[in-house]
Amino acid sequence: MTGSASSSSKAGAGLLELQQSYEALKKRGLKLNLTRGKPSSAQLDLSAELLALPGAGNFMAEGATDCRNYGGLQGLAEARRLFAGMLGAPADQVVVANNSSLALMHDCIAYALLKGTCDSAAAWGKQGEIAFLCPVPGYDRHFKICEDYGIRMIPVAMREDGPDVAEVERLVASDASIKGMWCMPKYSNPTGITFSDAAIERLAAMKTATPDFRLFWDNAYAVHHLTPERMEIANILELCAKHGHANRALVFASTSKITLAGTGLALFAASKENVKWLLARMGPRTIGPDKLNQLRHVLFLKNEAGILALMDRHRALIAPKFEKVLEIFGAKLTRVPGVSWTKPKGGYFISLEVPFVLAVGERRDG
Repeated sequence: MTGSASSSSKAGAGLLELQQSYEALKKRGLKLNLTRGKPSSAQLDLSAELLALPGAGNFMAEGATDCRNYGGLQGLAEARRLFAGMLGAPADQVVVANNSSLALMHDCIAYALLKGTCDSAAAWGKQGEIAFLCPVPGYDRHFKICEDYGIRMIPVAMREDGPDVAEVERLVASDASIKGMWCMPKYSNPTGITFSDAAIERLAAMKTATPDFRLFWDNAYAVHHLTPERMEIANILELCAKHGHANRALVFASTSKITLAGTGLALFAASKENVKWLLARMGPRTIGPDKLNQLRHVLFLKNEAGILALMDRHRALIAPKFEKVLEIFGAKLTRVPGVSWTKPKGGYFISLEVPFVLAVGERRDG
């Protein structure tokens, strides 16, 4: 038997063994929810107190604001203060909206396409082809927004310290059709990578061919630590202002994986001009957010220390799960050629990379 035939025989036996293991697993009838990034019931239970808040008769907020009524488009003052530190912005540059941050990102894209930004000479949709830079691997829902609105996606490689900034700088300096870039700067989805401070400053400082370029800064995992180390990153809003591009960054976050995933708060922070722009665009869409939900979050979380304390309780639940996955990967895959995985310090994801292997008997043309 030739070496090639021997290898093929071993591969066939290995494939058969995997198929038998898979069939045995199916026969166990397990009901596994493998949805990415979905909090467990135990995590949701950490915020069960929200279901009883704000309580009968407790509906007044600062400034004699009746939270049952219309108005307050920017969000309650106390809610904006509560999340200002997490967003890295003064409270007057924060908008607190309804669930979820993805909805805010979607709307900002739609508003820019229809009306332009505060720095646009015309609506994006009237400027010809529009493109976005998309770090890869990245978040599929970001890409879906681009796909739905016909925005050309330009992939940029993700490195251990963030996107390939040199390539980003080259592209945005030479192509005025590139209007934005998706960024998940901390514990990113799906790799868990955190942007370095140097990379963040270069993104803030770089020259762009269009004046209305925007960084869609999706800081979804700002406080979602998996170790006692609470990693901090450079403040993109401050750096953009420092380098003369105050309107460049639109910062997004939410409480979706802090309190209750399905009934949280969406958060937005940006320059004063961008906040004014967003509120003007939101005006025809809504008369105001769910202020009762904002009030109950304020009463429950209380302050930034309360947010961090709650996230420590989340860590106690999910960090052991990450450790177990990494333990199994280490035991089973360490000696497998071409296999690697990330070891994130926060967020919700471990990224496993495996070589592309053709099934036995299958061939690839070319």
